[in-house]
Parts: sequence; structure tokens; C-alpha cells
Amino acid sequence: MTEAENLSLLKFKAKVKDFIASYVALQQENATLYQKLSDKDEEIKKIQLQADQYKSDYDNLKLAKMIEISDTDFKEAKQKITYLVREVNACINMLNAQ
Repeated sequence: MTEAENLSLLKFKAKVKDFIASYVALQQENATLYQKLSDKDEEIKKIQLQADQYKSDYDNLKLAKMIEISDTDFKEAKQKITYLVREVNACINMLNAQ
């Protein structure tokens, strides 16, 4: 082989080594990026589960607030029931009188 061919061959080998080194570096970077992506996906799932739990807790609190009976509501309901019982007793007395 001539010296020019040897020089071309050496240049070619150097370029191939550079390409291989670049390829290995890109493979490592790719693996790192896939790991980060996997970690982020896992984090998103955890956050989504937490958000679902918070929504469920909020809905439960909203429902509890809706059915919560305060003392005044309880007293009013008791008074209404007492009034209705008196009315029914009055009706029964009228029917018995006939």
C-alpha cells in the first residue's frame, strides 16, 4: 500500500472510532433519558393517585357538610314533628267524636 492509502486508512479508522465512541455515548444518554422518563411516569402515577384521593376526600367532606344537622335544624325538625303529631291527634279526636 502506498503512504496515501495508509493515511486514508488511518483517517478512516479514526473516524470509525469516533463514530463508535459517539454511538456508545448516545446509547448511554438514551438509557439515562429512558430511566428519567420512567421515573417521571411513576411520579405522575403517584400524583394522579394522590389527586384522586384528594378529590374523593373533598367529595366526602362536601357530602358530610350537606347532611350535617346543626342544633337549630334539629330543634326546628323536632318542633315540626311535634306540631304534626298534635295535628294528627286532633284529627283522631275529631274522628272518635263522630
